[in-house]
Parts: sequence; structure tokens; C-alpha cells
Amino acid sequence: MDTIDDPSALDLAALAGPNMSPVLGRYMDRSWSHGVGHRLFDTAGREYLDFANGIAVTSLGHTHPRVTAAIHAQVDRLIGPVHAMGFSEPTVELARRLAATFPEPLDSVLFMNSGSEAIDGALKLARRTTGRPGIIAFRGAFHGRTFGATSVTTSNINYRTGYEPLVPGVYFAPYPSAYEHDGDDAKATTSSLAILRSLLTTIIAPSQVAAILIEPVQGEGGYTPAPVDFLRGLRALCDEHGIMLIADEVQSGFARTGEMWSFEHAGIVPDVVVTAKAIANGLPLSAIIASKELQQRWGRGAHGTTYGGNPVACAAGVAVLETIEDEGLVANARLRGAELSGGLRELMAEFPSIGDVRGPGLMIGVEFVRDRTTREPDGATAEAVAARAADDGLLLLTCGIHHQVIRWIPPLDVTVSEIEEALGTFERALRG
Repeated sequence: MDTIDDPSALDLAALAGPNMSPVLGRYMDRSWSHGVGHRLFDTAGREYLDFANGIAVTSLGHTHPRVTAAIHAQVDRLIGPVHAMGFSEPTVELARRLAATFPEPLDSVLFMNSGSEAIDGALKLARRTTGRPGIIAFRGAFHGRTFGATSVTTSNINYRTGYEPLVPGVYFAPYPSAYEHDGDDAKATTSSLAILRSLLTTIIAPSQVAAILIEPVQGEGGYTPAPVDFLRGLRALCDEHGIMLIADEVQSGFARTGEMWSFEHAGIVPDVVVTAKAIANGLPLSAIIASKELQQRWGRGAHGTTYGGNPVACAAGVAVLETIEDEGLVANARLRGAELSGGLRELMAEFPSIGDVRGPGLMIGVEFVRDRTTREPDGATAEAVAARAADDGLLLLTCGIHHQVIRWIPPLDVTVSEIEEALGTFERALRG
């Protein structure tokens, strides 16, 4: 890592102390100055390879030329939101381009500001259009921090503590983790579907369930992919009972898993998809995607937003989609992801503290354990390794209920040399 010893560098954490709320949790307290490409620089001039990307947000890196140019051009034309008063060109264009990335009948886009807000909207859509109250989510899920999103989130007990009673009518089923079933996708699928069907026969009747909400690859819960057969079985179960299937693609979407949308690995089509994070490479924007017919049934004025569909954010979003298509980044995520997974599995063979390497494309989780046989999670080691990697110039984040998983979310246009650099830094961090 390039370092510049600058004792006069701004300590932003110290400056923030008197006035910024301590409520927001942070993975680190470093003081950031600027970003260029796939590198972040702190106020002392130190350089870091950024494989955190604001939790999968800046998926094309920092100050990406195409995105930055689109932002600058739009700022000179129109900044303020006009969504509720009519239409702006970048908002309409992004809706058109975004809808084109989805299979039929998903052709209608409602822009919001954040993943949490879009999740809330999707739940409202499901209840209003089905006339049913029940929502089923999965243990370990993270869907956001607003009241509705918190009600379907169980990835960390602190997110729920002190807020009960939350939104009523929410039920939880076990997420189909192959890792917890000795690496067997079939066992995970059979077990989770059986428990889900039991829930529908003992706790809430299927006729009362509006929607089942799932992350096709669970994010903060541990970077755990749902087996394709489970997703297919879930789609069939929803079809059997007229239940809406909502896919939370906030973190797993936008080419992250080696397909444009992670549900595509299973060859299914959800009724509703929620996306955010990478959609505008750092500007606040999210979207609810469903069929036009379903959105019409939801009803004019049934949901709304002041800032959603902001023209500057949407201009950035257009540039993101153009870049993904023109530079073949879906394929790049698939290829570089295979190289990264291979390198991580080689390290797993040497370091018994690594219990699992999992995940498609460039959404890879490395699980740390005290013992591979018992699979006892080891969050302390995962966090220590991530901290040492950061000190050596590589930014990685942890996840999982015990913070036992290091998540790998490199930029979608990551290069072979950057993968090799990151693996070398990670190996040094493992060695301590």
C-alpha cells in the first residue's frame, strides 16, 4: 500500500464527535478523502483497494468516467425532483432501460430512494393487490431499517430490539443454507420447503398470505445463496396458492452474481423485484419492478415519493446500465468471480479457520469457524483478518449473525491483477 506520512491529516472521526449522531454503526473509523477508480484514499494519502464499495453500491468504482460525465451533464440541466409533476428525460430513459433487463412480464418501474423504502413499497403493493395480510420472510434476512423493512429483517437482533410490536402478520421460515446441511443443496431445499409448508398448515393459511419475500442470495445474513431447486420450489408453492413472490435484489442485482439478476440462476420470474445499491453507482435511488398490470391494480396514488426518480440519480443509472452492457460486465463478474473463488478455496485448503467459501459471481462469502466439524462461527477471527487487510490496503467487510463471514464484493469491472493483489493481501492478513 502506498503511504504518505502526514501527521496533519484531518481526523474526521474526531471532528465528527461533537455533532454527528453515534447511532450509525460503522465498520471502521477511517477518514476518507477521495476515490479514484477502484481505490479509496484517506486524508493521510494512504491508498486502499476498495472491495467494499460502500456495501456493493459503487459497483463501477469511484468517479467512473462515464457515470461522472452523465452526472455533470444532468446537473447543468435539471437537479430538482419533478417526478410528481410530470416527467424528466433521464427518469423515463432509465425506466425503459431497466425494464429491458428483466424477463416478461416485469415491465413497469416505480423509483424510490433506498432499498428499505422500496421494500416497504413492495409489501404495501402485495397486501393491497391480494387483499391478504400475511407476509413470510426468512431467518437471517436483511431488508432494511424502516419500520416495515425492520419487520421482515432478522439478520441482527439489535435491529429489532426495542421496536416491538413491529408490523403484524409477519412470519419467518428458515433460509435454505446448504452450508448448514453439510454442503448439500438438496437437503437444504427439502428441509426448508418442508418447514415452509408446515408453517402454511399450522400457523397461517395460504389464503391469508400476500407475499413471500426472499433474497436469492442472502446478504448481511452471511452471503448465502439459495439453491436453485429451492427457488423453483418456492415459485411453484407461490403459484399453487396465489401468493406473490418478491425478490430482494438490492445487493445481489446488477450483474453482481454473474447474471444480471440473481433469480435468473434458477430460471424463475418473481412477481416483484426490489433493487437499489448499485443502481446509480453511489447516488440514492431504488426501484420496485413489477408488471404494468400489477402496478395498475395497486392503484394511482397508492404509494408515492418526493425524491424518488431524481433526474441526476437517474442519469447516473442510465450510465451504469450502458457500462454494464457495453463492457460485458455480467460476463466479467462471472469470470473474475470464478478466479476469486478458486483463489479463496486454495487458501481454505491451507487455513483451517476458513470453514466455507460460497456464492456466485462477485458475491462471495468466506466463513470463519473455530472448528470445521462443529462449524462453530468465529466472528473474532473474521473481524481481525478484515482489520489486518485494511491496514495493509484492502477494504473488506464482515457479515453474518456473528460477523463470522468476510464478504467479497469487488467492483464489477475488477481486473485479474486486482484479484491477484487482493488475494495476496488477504493471505498476509490470514497469516497475521
